[in-house]
Amino acid sequence: MGNKVFKATVRSVLIGYLIALLLIPIGSIYMKGFSLGWDPFWKEVTGPLAWKSILLTVKLSIISTIIEAIIGTIIAYVLVRYTFRGKSILNSMVDLPFSLPTSVAGLMFLTLLGPSSPLGVWLDHFGIKLLYNQTAVVIGLVFVTFPFVIRTVQPLLEQLDPAEEQASFTLGAGKFYTFLRIVFPAIFPGIIAGSMLAFSRSLAEFGAISLISGNLPGKTMVASVYIYGETQNFNPEGAAAISIVLLTLSVLILWLINVLTRGKGRLA
Repeated sequence: MGNKVFKATVRSVLIGYLIALLLIPIGSIYMKGFSLGWDPFWKEVTGPLAWKSILLTVKLSIISTIIEAIIGTIIAYVLVRYTFRGKSILNSMVDLPFSLPTSVAGLMFLTLLGPSSPLGVWLDHFGIKLLYNQTAVVIGLVFVTFPFVIRTVQPLLEQLDPAEEQASFTLGAGKFYTFLRIVFPAIFPGIIAGSMLAFSRSLAEFGAISLISGNLPGKTMVASVYIYGETQNFNPEGAAAISIVLLTLSVLILWLINVLTRGKGRLA
């Protein structure tokens, strides 16, 4: 009897948590966005600046996610399969973007790549500008999403028996073929899951991007910055409308990738 009461209590607490911290806030966004009806909502979403900010956000999020998937997989493989001096420090530094406020990350890039910094002056000598453009946005997104792919791929690599790779080497297969045929299928669900998280996180990033992108309307202004601008212009309905687009897109991507990942797991 006591065990049933405990389970019911825990279940009630979890349901209450989901309702209070997830369903109610999300529902309020949808209610606010559609409070004036469908036509005003559609007008807000399809406005020139709003639509460009959405498209730019999606495009740069996809680019940063692809970069993150490649770099994250390589780093995870190195951390699991190789032993070298400073490995523990590098492994602990992977989680730095999680603990570092994104506004601090943006200031860090401003200090590092600014026109008055040594690196900024050196890059400017070659005509390379990494601030106040779309490249800056991608750099910021890659930094804030850096841990996701690494931390989802690492456990899968640790579970993979190195003897399988050694057997492939013994049979004459090269490193690339071994990785492609033995390692990659095992870690593919982790790459997809990590990329999914990175993409969703990129859609919502504000702190670092607002400092290093320049926030040029139609050129470097991402959706999160546009939403902030709408709130400052006393247009909460417009801010909620763009938020609904990002929220819906994020939920659909999460659901789709989750289905694909489960399917991959069953096939494996």
